[in-house]
Amino acid sequence: MGAFYDLSADVIRWIYDRRIVAPTVLDIDHYFPDAWKFVRAWREIRDEALRATERLATIPRFHEIMREQTAISENDGRDWRMLILKAYGIENPINIAKCPMLASIVAAAPDVLSASISFLAPGKHIPAHRGPFRGVLRFYLALSMPKAANGLPGAVLKIAGCEFRLRDGEYLLWDDTYIHEAWNNGDGLRMVLLLDVRRRSMPLDMEIFSRVLMAIVQMGIRVRGFS
Repeated sequence: MGAFYDLSADVIRWIYDRRIVAPTVLDIDHYFPDAWKFVRAWREIRDEALRATERLATIPRFHEIMREQTAISENDGRDWRMLILKAYGIENPINIAKCPMLASIVAAAPDVLSASISFLAPGKHIPAHRGPFRGVLRFYLALSMPKAANGLPGAVLKIAGCEFRLRDGEYLLWDDTYIHEAWNNGDGLRMVLLLDVRRRSMPLDMEIFSRVLMAIVQMGIRVRGFS
């Protein structure tokens, strides 16, 4: 299954790369104006995420949700857990009930295809990898970023060779088909909101291709569920 997934991802990336040229980091006002709804409410979203950590052990690790990602999720024995509220349009009622305020903002942002809260344990490293799907953009909102010994944010997101150290409440809209990795060298749990956002203004053939891919992914989620 892993080899088939990797081959499929390579083919999908090749198709998108030929038709869509885009920078690594994008302007939210142009590509995702609803981002401001989440930015304004980041403290309330953080509070819901903190409440979820009271039962952190019940939140699945990423590779328990998606076996194809075992190589980047279970690489070092440290936890990377994902609380998924919505995945490519399919809602998870149990997790929505845990984060009702976040869920209400997601419901009011029609371009949001997926929404989850990512919990990265101290010392965890997510190795360099690429997403396959340029039909979506990734919105990353820092909710709780632990500090390193020098006082700077200890959690790092590295995209195409550039390091980003975001503080609580800071954000980034980026294309995850570029090589990226993340690590937490801080003294506590790193929590971020991750949204997959529909890419606007694609060529018609890529819009159709994206819709077909999303329909296939949705079928897989319905079959396998969220854990």
